[in-house]
Amino acid sequence: MERLRNVGTNAVNTVRKHRPDYQIVLYMGLLMLLGLIVMYAIGPQRAHVLNTAYGTDFYSATYFFTKQAISLALAVAVFIAVSKIPYTWLQKHAKHLFIIGIVACVILAIAGWADMAIAYCSLGACRWFDLGPLGSIQPAEFLKFGLLMFVAGFLAVRAKMGLINDWYKTLIPLGVIMSVVALFVVGIQKDMGTGIAMVSIVASMLVVAGLKLRIGILLLGLGVLAGIMLILIAPHRLDRVTTFLEGDNASDTAASYHITHAKIAIGSGGFLGVGIGNSVQATGYLPEAINDSVFAIMGETFGFVGLVIVLILFTALLMRLLIVSDRLNGMTERLIVAGIFGWLAAHVILNIAAMTGVFPLTGITLPLLSFGGTSMIFIASALGLAFQLSAYTVHTNLGERSTDEDSNGRRRLGRSRYTSRSSYR
Repeated sequence: MERLRNVGTNAVNTVRKHRPDYQIVLYMGLLMLLGLIVMYAIGPQRAHVLNTAYGTDFYSATYFFTKQAISLALAVAVFIAVSKIPYTWLQKHAKHLFIIGIVACVILAIAGWADMAIAYCSLGACRWFDLGPLGSIQPAEFLKFGLLMFVAGFLAVRAKMGLINDWYKTLIPLGVIMSVVALFVVGIQKDMGTGIAMVSIVASMLVVAGLKLRIGILLLGLGVLAGIMLILIAPHRLDRVTTFLEGDNASDTAASYHITHAKIAIGSGGFLGVGIGNSVQATGYLPEAINDSVFAIMGETFGFVGLVIVLILFTALLMRLLIVSDRLNGMTERLIVAGIFGWLAAHVILNIAAMTGVFPLTGITLPLLSFGGTSMIFIASALGLAFQLSAYTVHTNLGERSTDEDSNGRRRLGRSRYTSRSSYR
């Protein structure tokens, strides 16, 4: 761990701190505000559905909007906090963050097995801790952050030693780590979507660290085989894949109900949408309307134009992360931002692909837009970390960078060091 800390510290100290990339803040803020508008638009309908289903008047018309506003405020606070905490401190405690995430998942698994009140289970999966009036928290999100920091440090050390493609010193130990993660997240918590997101985090870092193409293809094949096995041993996953392969001719209408109504929602939105408060699918037809299915509801409410805007914002944010990663001087920092890119990209691609019928249905949130605080808070924390690291970028791309470039040489350039300048694109 001492060697790991030195990798990151030396990298930061060789680059003079400059203005961070505020485009990250801009795109994140716009997506958050758009998500708040969606909660305002469909919150009353969702509240009515739940009150009718449970015979209660607990859910007010502003319940979901208020909860989302609180989550947004907490996420912004966490973003600011993480952007101010020296990332080397987080890197120093990366192993502890990862262990805490694993332990939290173990405790949740035991609580769920023992049918304890603290474990909140829904649709046959126990993925949340029930905190009473404070809501619920999903430990897998904390585990993502811990995995990001720990694996970034692990791979940075191996890359410095020229061992990224070594099976015994890098790839097999990494495989053991991912197997432990898969056991709790995919096996016990039955959360295939989150498991894929974690694999995407590690895969993005391996590519940036210099994994050979031949080995990458082999690992991809092994990953696909593991995914097939996980699908075959879980009937609900097998049903989803079968329904996906049958397409619009699915024989099991109950299994295809969700994706069918997601497509109806997007299709009925047309070019400009039906308008705020006029969604039909949000009245109870489309499952998880404010969570995993929020993209489909946005298609119905804001139409094709609204969905294009959402895609543009996500693409712009992902591109900024790639640019920042490419212009960071230290391997650890590059791997961290690359992992954040993989984290965000996996959520966006899986959610949108599932809602449009391009990929089998899986339960995964649309970042910064779906209802729920845990996902938003931890994605905001990851973006806060990327924002902090964007203050240590250099001018040239990684491929153009001189190996003996130092801080004195950069001072003679006489140009600003903002990653957000158009010349960086």
